[in-house]
Amino acid sequence: YTLGGTALTYLLTRNVTKALSVLMVDFSCALKLAMPITVLSAIREASLHNVTVKGGKFLEAVSEADTIVFDKTGTLTKAKPTVVDVVSFCDETPDELLRIAACLEEHFPHSMAKAVVEAAKQKSLEHEEMHSKVDYVVAHGISSYIDNRKAVIGSYHFVFEDEGAVVPEDKKEQFEQLPEQYSHLYMAMDGKLVAVICIEDPLRVETAEVIRELKHLGIHKVVMMTGDSDRIAANIAQKAGVDAYYSEVLPEDKANFVEQEKKAGHKVIMVGDGINDSPALSAADVGIAISDGAEIAREIADVTIAADDLREIITLKKISNALMKRIDRNYKVIVGFNTALILFGVGGVLQPTMSALLHNTSTILISLKSMENLLEE
Repeated sequence: YTLGGTALTYLLTRNVTKALSVLMVDFSCALKLAMPITVLSAIREASLHNVTVKGGKFLEAVSEADTIVFDKTGTLTKAKPTVVDVVSFCDETPDELLRIAACLEEHFPHSMAKAVVEAAKQKSLEHEEMHSKVDYVVAHGISSYIDNRKAVIGSYHFVFEDEGAVVPEDKKEQFEQLPEQYSHLYMAMDGKLVAVICIEDPLRVETAEVIRELKHLGIHKVVMMTGDSDRIAANIAQKAGVDAYYSEVLPEDKANFVEQEKKAGHKVIMVGDGINDSPALSAADVGIAISDGAEIAREIADVTIAADDLREIITLKKISNALMKRIDRNYKVIVGFNTALILFGVGGVLQPTMSALLHNTSTILISLKSMENLLEE
């Protein structure tokens, strides 16, 4: 366009000086310099708030996002759930059952598994390898053999529906009286329930505030998805203030939901921390991983939050929104100022040397301005 404008100016005016005024001023210098500096500055600023962004396009996607999907366990709830009780449904003591559960769970990064292992550690329960090969069924639980007895541990759906375990006849009343305020991890041996581990998984204190602020910043739909029972999910969803929730979902359900939202024209952010969340993190326009979660989730995610605080998502959204405003403002200033220089040059008001000086000076000033922190504006 610059070369064409130069040639056209010369053809119309037959004046070399006026033609050079167009050649000495164009838009690309400032745009190609100021825009990348603006994006790199935003990525640098995000890192100061313990947020690692893998590319400028993800900041743009965060600014445009209107839907956000949260995993529950370890994301909306505390990153470190705790075991509050082990209810025995057999002749074994609660401590012995906890030891067996920790032995099965110790190889896996899910926050619930970590809670079991930590509880055994606090009680100084040794759990050396006493099982055969462990099969990890994603979003369901764990299956193995201990002393030639099949052992499974995981969700209600996995233990009772998939594996066909049953509650001992004389323990059914006890089973019905399990405390409802806790998440339950079920363990069965040879098809019979032997223990229910009650895990406290309370809502993060900042969750409701974060969701309110996200809506204020332009997110129209907040969704929670979890593999937990509807009873637990409904309780957490009400406290958090989400617009919708889905319980007892599988990893592919989360990913399918994200894909459906995208097909409906929405820009989707997915926030999670576990292996179960990886397909959805990959499918979303922006995947955000909580750093304390599974390594594969951090690898797949586009953004990683290092701090154990969901407020960093607010910071990320604010930086992204401010970034796009700055880019839009810079674009208008660059195009407006350089168009004026070209018109003044063609009109004979400015000499090519002065046009070049003003053009380059404005480029440097805009680039320097673009280095400033976005949240301080």
